[in-house]
Amino acid sequence: MSEQPAIKPPAKDPMKGIRGIFAAVLVLETIVVLLALLVVSKFTVGAMNGVGLTLVLVLAVLMVVACGVQRKPWGLPFALALQVALIACGFIHVSLAAVGVIFGLVWVALLLMRRDVAGKMARGELPSQRQ
Repeated sequence: MSEQPAIKPPAKDPMKGIRGIFAAVLVLETIVVLLALLVVSKFTVGAMNGVGLTLVLVLAVLMVVACGVQRKPWGLPFALALQVALIACGFIHVSLAAVGVIFGLVWVALLLMRRDVAGKMARGELPSQRQ
């Protein structure tokens, strides 16, 4: 009976780089959300204007916080929850929902990339795992 050779761990943790990409996307998303303040302030009226501005500012601050916690086990779910919150902010202005959907598609692509790298790492197919 022949044993399969043990899979060599990668020289560097590829998930660390992926978490860096997640943080970079959150920074870009924060910038876009802060630019959305211009839209919210111009196109909402009455009490919704103050509420909308406050919600967008809180969301932007939470996105900056999410950048720093991507190395934690709950960092990715926190970032994804913020994505859902951004889409839900469509009740303030439809442009916020549009931004949320666009970045939602980016997050789907990133999660697929993460799954692909994890699969290759488990099978020992990463370049740094080859003999």
